[in-house]
Amino acid sequence: MATRSFQVPKYLDASTPAEYRGISRDHVRLMTLDRATGECFHHYFDQLDSSLREGDLLVLNNSRTLPPVLKGKRGKQTIEIRLSRKLSDHEWEALIVEDALKVGEEIDLPGELSATIIGKGNEAPLVILSFSKSGLDLYDAIYRYGEPVYYEYIKTPWPLEMYQTVYASIPGSVEMPSAGRAFSWKLLSRLKRKGVKIAYLQLHAGLSYYENDRWPDPSNHPEAFCIPEETAELVNKTKKNKGRVIAVGTTVVRALETAVNHVGNVEAQEGITRLYIQKGYPLRAVDGLLTGFHEPQASHLDLLSAFIDEKLLMKAYEEALSAEYLWHEFGDMNLILSMGEK
Repeated sequence: MATRSFQVPKYLDASTPAEYRGISRDHVRLMTLDRATGECFHHYFDQLDSSLREGDLLVLNNSRTLPPVLKGKRGKQTIEIRLSRKLSDHEWEALIVEDALKVGEEIDLPGELSATIIGKGNEAPLVILSFSKSGLDLYDAIYRYGEPVYYEYIKTPWPLEMYQTVYASIPGSVEMPSAGRAFSWKLLSRLKRKGVKIAYLQLHAGLSYYENDRWPDPSNHPEAFCIPEETAELVNKTKKNKGRVIAVGTTVVRALETAVNHVGNVEAQEGITRLYIQKGYPLRAVDGLLTGFHEPQASHLDLLSAFIDEKLLMKAYEEALSAEYLWHEFGDMNLILSMGEK
């Protein structure tokens, strides 16, 4: 991962959802960045239609956010579990925040639920937990007793509803696929009237941070995804008709690029992706990206540098910082797209 020197001042951490700042979710700010020239255009998210055109396709991740933080006990010790990835009906990969438990140890949770550590996860410090309930009973307990992940810049325990996109429908993400948070049904409907097509897929986002300055290894970060037939067809048709396929979020880029076959078409499929997209990666399915603003340590920036030269990206980020755009899941948005004529 490239070392990046910019710093995000604390006052640009968006700790409050738009709705609690007195604006609608689609009235956050939007910086549009031309992939080819690096030129930046500044407007509001509800003006997104001015950057898109008839024949473009927006692909959205409709994974619904779970409340993955469970508080339990081992003896008298309070234990915080953060679920990261579902492995089976009763097993999850998870982060134990205290990080001092061993394989075989059991954690008592509310609602007559318990979890046993049965092994190491895909990477340190994750572990595999086996729960005493499975299927819908386990989901019911997670929704009843879990809380959203609150990172240190969040000062208020916002309700789970604030961590959902308006179109979220399939439960599975432990962090909100936040690139789509700013959409309202009104804006989606206006885009459709303009002739912009909308398609959905699921990629269930795992934890993006393991505490104590530890991040997932981007070259081996498995996440479950599903691309329906209808979405694959729409992507392929758009490409054929010279329209632009715009991914709403880095999760969508990973899913679509994973599903490209040897002749360059996206295939409907379900599975686990470990794809790591970085500078020089030949994007074959996606032409543009709608995303938030990312911290210098985030591997998301590696993915962004597959869309645009890193120098132009860093110059645009400097502009975003001086224009006081807000960072993180409740923050402002960035559209990276070739703005030239069709």
